[in-house]
This record gives sequence, structure tokens and C-alpha cells, in this order.
Amino acid sequence: MIYQGNAITVARGLKDGSDAIATLTFDLKGESINKLSSAVVAELGEAVAAIRAESGLEGLVIGSAKEAFIVGADITEFHGMFEQGAEQIEAMLERVHGIFNAIEDLPFPTVTAINGLALGGGCEISLATDFRVMAESAKIGLPETKLGLLPGWGGCVRLPRLIGADNAIEWIAGGTENRADAALSMGAVDAVVPGEQLEDAARDILARAQVGELDYQGRRAEKNGPLGLGPIEQMMAFETAKGYVAGKAGPHYPAPIEAIKVIQKGAGESRARAQAIESKAFAKLALSDVAFNLVGLFMNDQVVKKKAGQYEKQARPVKQAAVLGAGIMGGGIAYQSASKGTPILMKDIKEDAIELGLKESRKLFAKQVERGKFSTEQMAERLSNIRPTLSYGDFGNVDLVVEAVVENPNVKGKVLAEVEEAVGEEVILTTNTSTISITRLAENLKRPENFCGMHFFNPVHRMPLVEVIRGEKTSDPAVAVTVAYARAMGKTPIVVNDCPGFLVNRMLFPYFGGFNFLLEKGADFQRIDKVMEKFGWPMGPAYLLDVVGIDIAVHAGEVMAEGFPERLAQEGKSAVQLMFDNDRLGQKSDKGFYAYEEDRKGKPKKVSDDDAYALVKQVVKEETAFSDEEIIARMMVPLCLEAVRCLEDGIVGSVAEADMALIYGIGFPPFRGGALRYIDAMGVDAFVEQAERLAEELGPLYAPTERLRQMASSGETFYASKAQD
Repeated sequence: MIYQGNAITVARGLKDGSDAIATLTFDLKGESINKLSSAVVAELGEAVAAIRAESGLEGLVIGSAKEAFIVGADITEFHGMFEQGAEQIEAMLERVHGIFNAIEDLPFPTVTAINGLALGGGCEISLATDFRVMAESAKIGLPETKLGLLPGWGGCVRLPRLIGADNAIEWIAGGTENRADAALSMGAVDAVVPGEQLEDAARDILARAQVGELDYQGRRAEKNGPLGLGPIEQMMAFETAKGYVAGKAGPHYPAPIEAIKVIQKGAGESRARAQAIESKAFAKLALSDVAFNLVGLFMNDQVVKKKAGQYEKQARPVKQAAVLGAGIMGGGIAYQSASKGTPILMKDIKEDAIELGLKESRKLFAKQVERGKFSTEQMAERLSNIRPTLSYGDFGNVDLVVEAVVENPNVKGKVLAEVEEAVGEEVILTTNTSTISITRLAENLKRPENFCGMHFFNPVHRMPLVEVIRGEKTSDPAVAVTVAYARAMGKTPIVVNDCPGFLVNRMLFPYFGGFNFLLEKGADFQRIDKVMEKFGWPMGPAYLLDVVGIDIAVHAGEVMAEGFPERLAQEGKSAVQLMFDNDRLGQKSDKGFYAYEEDRKGKPKKVSDDDAYALVKQVVKEETAFSDEEIIARMMVPLCLEAVRCLEDGIVGSVAEADMALIYGIGFPPFRGGALRYIDAMGVDAFVEQAERLAEELGPLYAPTERLRQMASSGETFYASKAQD
């Protein structure tokens, strides 16, 4: 044994007895995956030093004993690292560059055997070796831009020299995970083989390098020298890419453009200088709010997944599901279940509704075929997982039912009572509702303990969140099975307690309340939309209401006003109500706050409409001029305060879940990290001061809770500290 650590071992010899070959194996004890924490990186430095000191070696294979190769750096350390400042961050990067460079400079050929995921730092380690062999099922990539960062351990330097600037920009700016065949075609890896042949392939490459058939020294010279692009080639490669990537990334996500600039600045430099450019840019991004919030988002996502995983461990699997109601929503649910491998019955009382649901499912599958996600054969196989029916006769083997009929408590109550009679005593019943109390719907059920909410967001195939709503009598097993089914559908379930609007709509409707106040004060709704889109929302409130449906918003608003009259009941008619009264239902009727025309692709395109302005004018009580900052405050404060109340009322179990529900459910700007992180970023005291000032003018919707006032005075935050959240 050359080296033995907690995560890394280095031994001489391969299975064929080649004693002159060293094998460095990543196998982090106590973990299911390999990740590069500061401790593991320190071990790697020690291991490389031990290899350099060992005599008689003629080659090195780097591999993994786990299912994945290395999934990247240990992101739990990032916030603490960011707090140390630019100088310390650059010093850390310099140490890592020194270790990776030492691997690259070993006096014999080196190869990485990539058996599974090789992401971020895992990919960058492989780039430091002369060659790479990859299992057919493995994936490789540099996803750092998704965290608001860029590859900082040599990825921006080595990858362009290996696969060309254009390809490297695509990988790095896009943050993609790339399949083995794509990596091979681009030249990122040298061979792709079945997993069981990985060591043989690595040994073969080393043997060919040792006899001069493969020029490993030439490989190094290419990676260590300038990129080799002329001025015109550089301009075409980088300036064109900047324009395209800027359009895709948008103004709030600087990392992809910064990565292109790093590749461009380092293109004519040697390894040392190019790495210094990379380190400086990484440190700059690491100190930005965007990177801090996106890393926090990743951490929150891990919390949500862990909680869901704990429920899943307690659940029996759903082998056969059913959906009641075969409209657009039912068809979307059926598609999602079938596409992820869980067979589903789709029941309705009308043949034309069944056909509508099947049409929706076929359309979604066809789009996946167009995108290359499924073959035609796979589409046919998955489509056969959806079985339409007009009766309950086929429900004998169902494990879970999703009721997705019209949003009416009487209709839903009747349908749920019917299906309860038709299924076994262990079957879990769920309702897809956005507003109706789960406890209320359970009143007429014989087994209310087997019933909970399963709120999908529209469109089902795109929106990642599912709210699993616990009623007063819902049992833990019912919640666990529903969470497990949501996960099997590829969704992110968050368990919440029953209340008007549950979690997401309860937080959203105060936002709409702020919108109504602005309209009453004479604000232009198109300007509000533009300001909030510039703030980071995918669409402004008027456009969002049109997309959701004005009728749905009116109904949900009534439920919310009844549940929280002090904050959400409104005197007189709102602009939304006037739109409804005049049959302006949004996109579904081609007119709402905007009018809608078909664009060249047949999709609805919003245009300004004088009739909408005439209706809105009826609610204006006074004409007021607002700055962009005032519009943002009047929109965001009510939403953030409702998130605080949901946490205090126990509707949601954690800060992380509240913030992730907003991001996954309604597109809260990810780079801002969520409502509670937004309050922390502003400062709880500054937020409370702003809210109290608005509450004096606008009333209870803007009034901070007593607990929030206490947090402001004591200096508390929602996320314990930047280094610990």
C-alpha cells in the first residue's frame, strides 16, 4: 500500500499483476458517494506526494469504488468558504491547482476510469490525467454555473484545450451532464466501454502510452500551452457565444458569461497564468449574492429530498395508480405517472373527456419523442401504461387514487365517497385541489385516515412541486405512500398541513393582494409586470393571473378571503373580479388583463388591450406615482410575511421547505433564494421597518408578526448563519 486515508487509497498493481501501475481509488468512508471536501482534497495532496515519492512506477489509474466516480466538491462547505473572502478563496484554489498540476506532471502516463457520475471537481480531476475511459452508463460535466460559480479547479483551462472552445463553452455555460457517447465524440474521453471492462480499458491505454503508440507528453503540451486560436477565430468563438449565452442566462445569472470571459482571457496564456485568471473570477463570483443564494438553494433542495426520503422509507410502493377526471389535468397526471413507469387507470364518466385526457398524454409523449428523450417504441410502451375506463370495475388492484375532477367541494365529496366504496381498505385516496380543505373533504369518508391532498401544479409535466396535504385525520402511512408516489413520478413532494390555500397559494394570494392595492392607487399593470419581471419573476402578476385563469383566481381568492378576512377580504370589486364579470378569463378566453393572439408557432402572445385598461380604471381610487422600488416592496412584503406566518403556524415544517415550495411551485426568482432568504438578505430589522411603514397606510396585509418583530430586535435570522444554514 502506497497510501491509506479515510477517502483515498493508493496501491501498486492491477488485477493482472502489473506491479508497476499504481491505482488511486476514491472510496469515502461512511458515505454513499464520493465528494471532494477540504479533508478529501488534503488527502489527495498527500496521496499524490506519496505517488511521486514511490520508485519504479510506470503509470497511474484513478478510479472509484462507489457507484459514482466523484459527484463534485462538498457544497456544504461553500458558504463557510465564501465568508473567508477573496484572498482566502484564491489561496484555496491555488492549493488545489497545485495538487491537480502535480497529477498532470507525473513522470509517467495517467488515466482516469470514470465508472459513474464525474461532475464538477470530479470531472476536473479526470481532466488533469492524460487519458480518460468511461463506462457506457456514466455521465460527465461541469455544472458549477448552476450554482452561480464557474469551474475553479482547472475546468475553464483544460477543457477548452481538450475539446475546443466552442464545445467547452457549451458544456460549461450550460452546466450540462453529458453522456458517454457525447463525451467520446467531442474528445473529452478516449474510450467508452461496458462498466465491467473499465479497468481492462484503462490498462490497455497505459500500455499503449508506455510503448509510444499514444503520445501522453503531447497531450500534456496541448493542455499546458495556449489555446491556439487566431484573433478572428477568437472573436467568432467568444463574442458570438457571449451574445447567445447572455440571451439564455438573462441578466440575473452572471456566471455563464463570466466563464466565457475566463476561457477567452486565458486562451493565449500558459497553464499557470490561465489558472490564476480562473481563480480570480471564481472568487469574484463566490462573493456575489447570486452564488450565495443558489448554493443555499442547493442545500435547501437536499433538505427537502432528505425529508421526502424519510417518508419514502416507511411507504409501500405504488404499483398501480388511478386518476379520476380525464381532462387536461387528469391527462397530465396520467402522462407523468406512465412516463415514469407507474401504470395508471384514467377514469371519467364521459367518452369525450377520456379522449381529451388521452390526447393530452399523447401530445406530451410526442414532444418527448421530438426532443429525443423517448424513441417511438418507448413512447408506445409508456403510453400503454395508461388504461382508460368508464367504470370502477378495474380498480381492484389500485394502490393509490388521485381525484382530479372539477374544483367543487360537493362534486369532489361525491366522487371520493364513490371511489372509496370501489377500492380496498388499504388504498390511499388523494385529491388534487388548490383550495378546498382536506379536513372538510374527509368528513364523508369512512376511512379519513387513508386520505390526503396531492396538489399538482399546472402544467403537471413541467412543474416540479407536489404539495402533499395532511388533514386532521390523515395518517402517517397515507402521507408516506403519497410522498413515495410523487417521488416515483419524478416530482418534489413537500408535506404541509391543511389550511386555506395550503402553502403555495396561501403565500401567493397576498402577493395578488399587493397587486390590487397598487391598481387602486393608479399603478399601470403593464408597468407592474415589467418591474416584477425585471426583479426576476418569470411573469408579472397581471400576466400570471391571465395564465392561471381569472376564474380560478377569483374562486381561490374567495377561499382565501374567507379564511383570512383581516388580511385578504376586500371592500368593493377588485380588477380581477371585474375581469371575471366581463368574461375576460385570461388566456383560455383570449382576453384578460391582456388580449391574446397566436404567434407563428401557434402559441398565445399577449398584446395590450384598451378594454382591459377601461375596466381597471373603475377600481382606481387615486392617482399615485410609484418608483420601481416601491412597486417591488408593495408586491413582495405581503408574500414574504405570509411565508413567515406559514412557518409560525406550522403549515410548513422548515425554512428550507417554505422557500423551495415558492421556487418550485410558482417560480420565485431562484437567484434570490426564496422569501425567507430574501428577508435575511435585506436584514430582518430593515424588512420589519419597511413592512410597518406600509402597514400604516395599507393595513393588516403588511403588518409584521410579533415573532418577526422579536427577531428584528434580537438580530435573529431565518437561516442560522451564513456558514451554518
